[in-house]
Parts: sequence; C-alpha cells; structure tokens
Amino acid sequence: MRHTVRKANLRSLRKKRTFSLSEDSLAFLDAIAGNYRSHSEALDQLIRDKKRQLDEAHISASITKYYESLGDEELEENRSWGEFAQSQLPEE
Repeated sequence: MRHTVRKANLRSLRKKRTFSLSEDSLAFLDAIAGNYRSHSEALDQLIRDKKRQLDEAHISASITKYYESLGDEELEENRSWGEFAQSQLPEE
C-alpha cells in the first residue's frame, strides 16, 4: 500500500548524510539531476528504484521457489484451476 506524504512533511522525514562518490557516479548523478529538483531527490529516486527492483526480484524468486517445490499432482491441480479461471473471463 502506498502512503501519501505532504511535501512539507517530506523534508522533515529526510536525514542529512555525507557520502564520497566516484567521479563516474557523480557524473551520472549530475546528468540525471536535471530531471529532479535537486541532486538529493535524484539520488533518493535511484535508491527507491533499486529497492523496488530488489523487492520484485525477491518476490519473483519466492514464487519460483514455491512452484518448484510443488509435486506433479499439485502442478496439475494448479494448471486445472488456472484453465477454469480463464474460461470464466469474458472474451475480448
């Protein structure tokens, strides 16, 4: 579930940190910062994007692990339920 935070409150949620970055990282940050209000916002978005990618990869791996753990009988039952569910959808 996504939470909406007012812009005024967003500043109060931020914490100041100091980082040393490579020249390449700084050049990349400079290049994308023009699409944001600040370098901090650009960096924050990069981190959120990466976190989302990692979360999605974790979920995908969990789903794969679940289906790989199923036996043939359970796989066939899931396949049958899937076919039934598809047959209940209106045709496009």
